[in-house]
Amino acid sequence: MINWKALDNVPMLLYILALKTLVLCLGFAAVKIYQGKKIEAALKREQAEKRRLAEQTQRLIDDLKED
Repeated sequence: MINWKALDNVPMLLYILALKTLVLCLGFAAVKIYQGKKIEAALKREQAEKRRLAEQTQRLIDDLKED
């Protein structure tokens, strides 16, 4: 025999499940955004370092040409 009173809680359980899923999805999205920004910052630092080295090299070459 089915306990019909137990079925009264099914909508509430579904809402809890949906809320839990939403929270997990938002959490994973936030982590993905954080990682993307972290990688982007590292890439910008690397490009700035390459640019600085290129400028320094160009200055050295220009100094050698002047001599």
